[in-house]
Amino acid sequence: MPYATVRGIQINYKVVGDSGPWVALNPGGRREYKEVEDLAGRVAAKGYRVMLHDRRNVGASDISMSGEETEEAVWADDLHDLLAQHDALPAFVGGSSSGARMSMLFGLRHPESTRGLLLMRVTGGAFAAGRLPENYYDQFIRAAKAGGMAAVCEMEAYSDRIAAKPEHRDTLIAMDPAEFIETLGKLRELFVAGANLNVMGMTDEELDSLTAPTIVIPGNDNTHASESAGNAHQLIPGSELHNLPLEFQDVDVVGFDEWEPYYDEIAETFDGFIQKTVSAE
Repeated sequence: MPYATVRGIQINYKVVGDSGPWVALNPGGRREYKEVEDLAGRVAAKGYRVMLHDRRNVGASDISMSGEETEEAVWADDLHDLLAQHDALPAFVGGSSSGARMSMLFGLRHPESTRGLLLMRVTGGAFAAGRLPENYYDQFIRAAKAGGMAAVCEMEAYSDRIAAKPEHRDTLIAMDPAEFIETLGKLRELFVAGANLNVMGMTDEELDSLTAPTIVIPGNDNTHASESAGNAHQLIPGSELHNLPLEFQDVDVVGFDEWEPYYDEIAETFDGFIQKTVSAE
């Protein structure tokens, strides 16, 4: 697997496709790029180069934690650096759930480098605001308080990262549990500050300031309610909305792999949107 040095850390990445406009696709949660690799292949087959990468603190990329900015903001700047190294800017940037939040922040922080935004499963609403802080931060803070970094390493999310790159265990064990707890606490505060907005992590004013052409594909579960995608569509100037033939499921989260029957439709939708955007430039 290739690595790039991005803002001082090693990022695991993969490029799918050999020619055409650049697209970056990003998974949800804190999951590896493998979650969207199948979709990336179908997009690339339409004539694109698709950048995939494990974000910092995810998968086989380096663990490097800071509580100065939200994770999504840091990831957006990392992706900008990674794409710049491949002479891939401006690019179409998109993703699912946290990948969509990161993509919107990419468009906000790097408008000149954003050719378009491809947003799937936009997050928002009271259910997501109540669930995600526990999922991302609280459970790991409790583990570190109870059993130090050894206990954190046993948590599923971190054991998956260790499986992706065994050296991660040494990095984690060497951390001071108190500093780990403090950093996650700061990240939690930053996350919660943007959790109850119409679109999680983005104020209405920030959404209104986005200038890149944008397409939004709504989710179909409690964390990715269609209302949140509707809010994004209404607030991002000139954005388009594409509804997949999906029924709402009254569950916490529908796994992205359950969307596999619709990957071809998503790829075709993105292709049509990108072609129209390129033609209008």
